[in-house]
Amino acid sequence: MYVPGIPTGSPAPAALAAALMLAVAGCSAGPAPGPSASSPSSAASSPAASSPAASSPAASSDAALQEFDQAALEQTFRDAAQELRVPGAVMLLRTPGGNLTYTYGVRSFGGTDPVTAADHVRIGSITKTWTTTVILQLVQEGKIKLQDAVADYRPDVPNGANITIEQLLTMRSGLYNYTEALEVNQVLDADPGKAWTPEELLAVAFRHPPYFAPGEGFHYSNTNTVLLGLIAEALDGKPLTAAFRDRLFTPLGLTGSVFPEQASNALPEPHPQGYMYGNNVLTLDHPALPEDMQKSAADGTLQPTDQTAMNPSWAWAAGSGISTAEDLATWAEALGGGKVLDPALQKQRLDSPQPVKADDPGGALYGLGIAKFGKLFGHTGELPGFNSFAGHDPAAQVTLVVWTNLAPTPDGRDPATTIARTLIGKIYR
Repeated sequence: MYVPGIPTGSPAPAALAAALMLAVAGCSAGPAPGPSASSPSSAASSPAASSPAASSPAASSDAALQEFDQAALEQTFRDAAQELRVPGAVMLLRTPGGNLTYTYGVRSFGGTDPVTAADHVRIGSITKTWTTTVILQLVQEGKIKLQDAVADYRPDVPNGANITIEQLLTMRSGLYNYTEALEVNQVLDADPGKAWTPEELLAVAFRHPPYFAPGEGFHYSNTNTVLLGLIAEALDGKPLTAAFRDRLFTPLGLTGSVFPEQASNALPEPHPQGYMYGNNVLTLDHPALPEDMQKSAADGTLQPTDQTAMNPSWAWAAGSGISTAEDLATWAEALGGGKVLDPALQKQRLDSPQPVKADDPGGALYGLGIAKFGKLFGHTGELPGFNSFAGHDPAAQVTLVVWTNLAPTPDGRDPATTIARTLIGKIYR
């Protein structure tokens, strides 16, 4: 896995820290660069493509949007999926002028069973938006304050008396990201079915020094969200699984969304298989495979490995969620449109994304458990084998969801976020 100062993406555990920043930095409102020339694999060059229940989307009233041709948008999606050599991919677009759902490819590498928009996939760090929303709801209820010290709830956190709840939410605590630890990646490669407990994950994190003093920098760390999950359970008096169900899934009708029990590595049916090239340790320092392995992947002599059965408990509150394209779109609209928070706190949340680099105000933006991609608010997610993007523009009422069942590409790109970036370039001027 690869986690530099501003991560650029990896399907390994650190991808919970990585995929997001690539998308945030790249999804501007301007045109996205076209795909580079590449020979698609045999699996991707013979996609099972469909466009069920598609209507011709038109531009919204927002002046930043331009009308787009449905066929052209579908072709853009197909071309990007083929160039990235993903087995399967799904896109879902909602606009005031119409909706478009389009599928590409197959559920299994070399197979013939087409992916569908109803398929369940692991959504990785999009789970963070569930966890952080529960925390913000608890803020509304007066059970916790953003400026409370973490030590008030977890006395064992290093320097916790000087770390606030807000700094956990905004990734500015300085706490070490346990998914960057070699020991975690070695275990995941050797024993992918292991059921991790949150306390085990925190123990790894607390053995390492912090990156910086609280509030003195930005570092995307899954440790922050695991802590928030434990705090939410303590304050809400119920497991996080029940909190998500009662507070989010049931009120919003998210019938395809699941936060699995820690012992479970199951995906609900229907679902695709999820694939990655190499392994977690190999991509520890950089998401791209060595050049010789990239060439072998391109000519088909190197095959990806099936990661579907990996137990996602190592990600827990930071990334073990499961959902569908339709649920992700509905969730992105609730997240960006204010359906889960009161107006004042919603405004504070949408105003919160700040540059993760002080010297790059036009770069990546991250706030209270939410990222901003050009005009869209949302998040990206990645686990070994799966990459997803979900964003909503509350002003123009535009929602975009993309997922793929490969992560990352052999050259280290996050395919769903790369495809989303290209599509955004077509949707917005």
